[in-house]
Amino acid sequence: MMILSLGLSAATKPANIMPAGNPITDGKALLRYALPIDNAPVRELQGSLEDIATQLRANRRWGAIAGDVKRASWILRDKEPAILASVPEAKQVEAQAILSKIKDGIAPLQASIEAKDKEQTFQQRTELLDLVGQLEESMVQSFPFEVPAAYNNLPQLKGRATIAFTTNKGKITAVVDGYSAPVTAGNFVDLVQRGFYDGLPFTRSEESYVLQIGDPPGEDVGFIDPQTKKYRAIPLEVLVQGDVEPTYEITLEDAGRYKDQPVLPFSSYGALAMARPGEDPNGGSSQFFFFLFEPELTPAGRNLLDGRYSVFGYVIEGKEVLEQLRAGDKIESAKVTQGLDKLVEPVA
Repeated sequence: MMILSLGLSAATKPANIMPAGNPITDGKALLRYALPIDNAPVRELQGSLEDIATQLRANRRWGAIAGDVKRASWILRDKEPAILASVPEAKQVEAQAILSKIKDGIAPLQASIEAKDKEQTFQQRTELLDLVGQLEESMVQSFPFEVPAAYNNLPQLKGRATIAFTTNKGKITAVVDGYSAPVTAGNFVDLVQRGFYDGLPFTRSEESYVLQIGDPPGEDVGFIDPQTKKYRAIPLEVLVQGDVEPTYEITLEDAGRYKDQPVLPFSSYGALAMARPGEDPNGGSSQFFFFLFEPELTPAGRNLLDGRYSVFGYVIEGKEVLEQLRAGDKIESAKVTQGLDKLVEPVA
């Protein structure tokens, strides 16, 4: 059976490219930043809490960490009205409750910092950021753009969905992002809901930095729609930072957008991306891969995968399981646990 190739070889790997800065490597953080919202105070709050992890990695700079929390506390005290201004009326009560929980979590975090307890500090920071993510999600008032009518014949995800994978090595949870890749994510959620991936084995492409799956039994290399009896082809779909809607059917390189950065980059271990055959950007179907993060391939601000393949989500739990998986291991089941209501069925 043919395995869809990523189309990269050792010769194409970057050489002597200096990164422009430190990339965000946490999938949850990338998903938070990808939300289509415009509220500066909540982003400042998020940024202050995100920075704690950076400082913990940098020889535990406790003074800087204490400064991050002090700034977060100030934002929560002085900018609450500005934060809530972006929340629709129907979600105001929920948002206020989340804000209260965040405020309640500041004092325990400060105590852990004073005790220089790295593990507790990181855990409490993670819990607060999960709440910040919920708060930010409450600010999304509508789907941010119109998907081109040419893709109405394909499933679309108008929001986000959570996928629970059960493998023979353990469980993995991923969030797929229809705000950034509605066609790619919609196709994937539809296939998960059909049970398409249940029982399929993993393969590794020639490149060891991906773990691929989705090649069905038999001669077919993708999903054959039982209604049309045709191969369901999915266009390349990449939303660039600052753009209103994704770019379709062309790589950013071919579009002359070499320096533009995708909203969903290949900078996190466990990024989910659509595989495709050879150099055809619009030939993907059911085969996708987990990216196993290779820093040489993903220097900050300049890497060879961004813009060439559609990233549509990230693993948020079970990375230790992903590390154990090899060719021949299997997805025993994949289930949509949240967000199925965001799936829009195709129009004939």
